[in-house]
Amino acid sequence: MEPLLISAKSSHFRDFASFFSNSIQVNIPKSTENRIVSSHAILQKVLSSGKTIYGVNTGFGQLSQISIEPDQLNQLQTNLVRSHAAGVGKPISHGLVRIILYLKLLSYSKGYSGIRLELACRLKNFINHDLLPVIPEKGSEGASGDLAPLGHMALALIGEGSVTYQGRVYKTATALKKAGLKPFQLEVKEGLSLINGTQFSTALGIQTMLQGENIAQCADIVGAISVEASLSSRNVFKESIHKIKCHPGQRQSAKNVWRILAGSEIVQSHSQCDKVQDPYSFRCIPHVHGASRDTLSAAGKIINNEINSVSDNPLVMKNGDVISSGHFHAESVAQAMDMVAISMSEFGAISERRIHYFMKGVDGILPPFMAMNPGVESGYMIAHVTASALASENKTLSHPASVDSLPTSGGQEDQVSMAPWAGQKALHIQDNVATILAVELIVALAAIKQVHKKLNPSTSTKAVFEILKNKIHVNQGDRPMSQEIENVKGLILNGDLVNTINPICKLALL
Repeated sequence: MEPLLISAKSSHFRDFASFFSNSIQVNIPKSTENRIVSSHAILQKVLSSGKTIYGVNTGFGQLSQISIEPDQLNQLQTNLVRSHAAGVGKPISHGLVRIILYLKLLSYSKGYSGIRLELACRLKNFINHDLLPVIPEKGSEGASGDLAPLGHMALALIGEGSVTYQGRVYKTATALKKAGLKPFQLEVKEGLSLINGTQFSTALGIQTMLQGENIAQCADIVGAISVEASLSSRNVFKESIHKIKCHPGQRQSAKNVWRILAGSEIVQSHSQCDKVQDPYSFRCIPHVHGASRDTLSAAGKIINNEINSVSDNPLVMKNGDVISSGHFHAESVAQAMDMVAISMSEFGAISERRIHYFMKGVDGILPPFMAMNPGVESGYMIAHVTASALASENKTLSHPASVDSLPTSGGQEDQVSMAPWAGQKALHIQDNVATILAVELIVALAAIKQVHKKLNPSTSTKAVFEILKNKIHVNQGDRPMSQEIENVKGLILNGDLVNTINPICKLALL
C-alpha cells in the first residue's frame, strides 16, 4: 500500500474504509511541513509580543481569566492532557483510533494550529508504527473538542496511559521503547491543540457512513428477494415509472430491485395475475429506501466537509491574528448522525413489515409463519418477534441527540452538540437493522426453497443461496435460529452480501 499523503487534497469518507482492517502509512510532504512551520512561527511572534492568548498563557474554560507565568506554560499543556483523560467505558476500535490520529494530522496540515512540526511528526510516527492509544468510548459531549477521547490520545503521545502495539496492550512507556521512540514533550498550545477538535465525533461519522452505504445496498437486495418470494410485482420498479419522481435515491433503489430480479422464473410465473396492488412495504421500497438513501447522502456531504475542515482553537491566522472561535464544536456532525439514525431506522421498519407479511401467509400461497407443518411447527414466528423488538428499539434510539445539551465548564461551555452519542446510537441502530434484514432474508429464502422450488429464482438470488448454503438451513423446519441470524448478519455487515451481487448486477451507490 502506498503511503497516504497529508496534503491539501480533499478526502472522502470512503477513503477511510481500509483503516478498519489494516494499519496504514502516511507521509508529510514539504508543502504541508511549510504550512505547519509557518503557523508555529506566527504563534511564537504573537506570544513574544506579550499578548494574552486563550489556553496558551491563560487557564482553560471558566479558568480562562487566570494568567499563567512564562515558566509554567509547558507544564500547563501537560497538566491539561492529564486532566482531560477522564473517559470511561470500553476501548474504541483500532480502526476508529487510526482515523482519529489521521484526522488530527489532517487538521494540522492546514496550517492554522501553531504547533511545532515535531508534534505532527510524532503523530505520523504513531500512525506508521500502528501505535494505537487506548481510548474509552464515553466522555465527550462533542463541543469544546472531543475532550476526553482526545485527552487519552494525547496522553499516549507524552508516554502515559496505554496503547495497543503489535496486537498487545502495553503501558505506553513500554511500547514506545519497543518502537524506538521517546515520550513527547509538549510546548505552548500543543496540549490544547491535541484535545481541541471533532476528530472522535468525525471518526464515528465516517464509520457510520461507510456502514450506512453498505446497509442501503443490502436493504435493496433483501427487499428484492422478498418481492420475488412473495410473488409481488416487479413491474412497479420500472425505470420509466420512477423517472417522473425527482428523488435520486428513489431512482437508485428502483433500479437496484429491477436488476436483482432479472431472469427470475418466479417473477415471470405470475406476470399475468389479476392482483392489483401489493402492500406499501413491497411496492414502496424505492420510496422508503430512496428517502433513506437521500438522507444518508446529505449526511455524507456534511461528514466530508468536516473531514476537510480545520478543527482547533484558538486559530492562528495567516495575517498574524490568534482568534478564539468554536471550530471544535461538532454540531454539524451531530445533526448529520441524527439524520443517519432516522434513515437507518426506516430501513429496519419497512423490513419488519415485509417479514410480517410473510408471517400472515401470503394470499394463501405461502403457509403462515413460513412453517413447514403449521401448528406442529411455529416456523419463523419468534424470529419475527426478534425483528419487531429491534425495530421498536430503533424508534427510541432515533430520538435526536443533537437537540440535547448540558452546560459544562462552569457554564462557559453552555451549548454542546452531543455528537459522539449521536454517532454511537446510529451505529447501534445499524447493527439492529442488519439483524432485521438477516431475519427477512432467511424468511424470504425459505419461501423460495419451500414453495417455489420448481422455479428458478433470479441469478442474484441463486448467488445469495450459494454463499448461505452452509449458514442457514431453511429445509429443516423448526430449529434454534439465533446462530443462523448471526451468520447472515455477519455477511451483511462485512460486505459479503453486496460483493456477491455486484458482479451480477452493478448496484447503484449513493
